[in-house]
Amino acid sequence: MDEVYVGVDVSKDRLDAHVLPEASAFAVARDGKGLAELVGRLEPLGCKVIAVEATGGFETVVVATLAAAGLPVVVVNPAQVRAYAMALGKRAKTDPIDAAVIARFVEATRPEPRPLPSEESRLLADLVARRRQIVEMIGAERQRQKRATAQAAKSIARLLAALEKELASVNGDIDDHVRGSPAWKANEELLTSVPGVGSVIARSLIADLPELGSLDRRQIAAMAGLAPWTRQSGQWRGKSFIGGGRPAVRSALFVAAMVAGRFNPVLRAFRQNLIDRGKAKKVAIIAVARKLLTILNAIIRDQKPWRAA
Repeated sequence: MDEVYVGVDVSKDRLDAHVLPEASAFAVARDGKGLAELVGRLEPLGCKVIAVEATGGFETVVVATLAAAGLPVVVVNPAQVRAYAMALGKRAKTDPIDAAVIARFVEATRPEPRPLPSEESRLLADLVARRRQIVEMIGAERQRQKRATAQAAKSIARLLAALEKELASVNGDIDDHVRGSPAWKANEELLTSVPGVGSVIARSLIADLPELGSLDRRQIAAMAGLAPWTRQSGQWRGKSFIGGGRPAVRSALFVAAMVAGRFNPVLRAFRQNLIDRGKAKKVAIIAVARKLLTILNAIIRDQKPWRAA
């Protein structure tokens, strides 16, 4: 029996679905009645994967509804889908066409459905993201403060005071959430047992990388955007680069790698060995970040704290 793949294009008021291999299509409203109809039409098909394109948050309720019904749903990157459409020569862009392209994209790539994070995990992720935004705003205002006039400096000072107060409030909310979950608290203690990883980094990883400990080292590196991809053609060999993945996770790991590269005895020796072999310092930091992620992944997987040996 042919495997069934479904692409769902999400707009503000409507959902367009395309089913392969039968190439049938239908549309429903993006409301309670429409979502119930969508589930009712997809449940009997025995779908291998139902793909929903990320659309500025409109997809959230759709994905949650399909997942709650026990259907295998994934969220796909719209940029990747559009690049696939261009490769197929499909320049036209309408909602039914987009749904058909999404279905063909997942039929070709066959992504693995993963369970959605729990409500508590989403709340923690939102708090960590908000903390990151506030820290960025504080940094931007402090840069402006350096070259501000006396009048503008007063405004900046007032805004900084408000941001610092809000940051303290968000930090308190994050503390409450972590303390309220024994599993999160245990994982935070495991992660912070590694020299160079503090509570902020640990909580960022718990919130933004819930797959930590459930994937192998190559998969988790790719998810964080730390897996190098090569460029070569014939005899030509280009430099390897990293990219993709989750930028927030990669940024957190870079900060941890810079600290661990100085104060973690194992990773300090690893970094120095790379530099002694002629590697650039930036390349060494990236390597430390990936090795650190591998260590953290194993620690959560095995539920055993850091051991220098």
